[in-house]
Amino acid sequence: MSDVSYRELTVQGLWKNNPGLVQILGMCPMMAISNTVVNAMGLALATMLTMVVSNGLASAIRHWVRPEVRLPVFVMVVASVVTIIELLMNAYLNTLYHVLGIFLPLIVTNCIVIARVEGFAARNRVLPSLYDGLMMGMGFGLVLVTLGVIREILGFGTLLANAQQLFGPMATNWTLHILPDQAHFLLAILPPGAFMALAVLIALKQGFEQRRAVRLTQKSNIKVAVVASPAQ
Repeated sequence: MSDVSYRELTVQGLWKNNPGLVQILGMCPMMAISNTVVNAMGLALATMLTMVVSNGLASAIRHWVRPEVRLPVFVMVVASVVTIIELLMNAYLNTLYHVLGIFLPLIVTNCIVIARVEGFAARNRVLPSLYDGLMMGMGFGLVLVTLGVIREILGFGTLLANAQQLFGPMATNWTLHILPDQAHFLLAILPPGAFMALAVLIALKQGFEQRRAVRLTQKSNIKVAVVASPAQ
């Protein structure tokens, strides 16, 4: 693809083809890790960084990789990137690294990452591929963090609990207490609560799209009626 619209890549990644709300990919880590905002942000940043770097590397080597071995080579690229991110998090964000646990190495098998590497980066130049990885990763991350906000507030009554795990000692007192102890909703922090929250987000998006389509249709009909009306 020679002509790539960065605006279209932005819209696709954040809205039209959002991995979490439209493609419905990466459900396993999304359901498991989005119980708090900090956990969700940690996994979102790791996934986004993986997608950006993997897309860039896959695009850079695409001309030297034979089609027969392309997918295994790209998987090795993703695995190498994830390993580096794991080591960095283990060194500098050790507590969060242990909280995220198995879901960090599982980024290698995340369908979102493989889909963008194989479906976009393998066919486009480096800069568009980097930007596509950024937008798709950001779209996934926004859904992940939004779920984290909803589930943490309803389930724990707090916001930004344990923020020091991601932002360091300066964030020790960042925790906001939103709901009293008696108002905690345990279901929100369990997997069924995650599915319910995601269903609400998908429904809201679909409802917005339908209302927008209706408004556009009405405007189009008005324009057609005006043009078709006989001149007085």
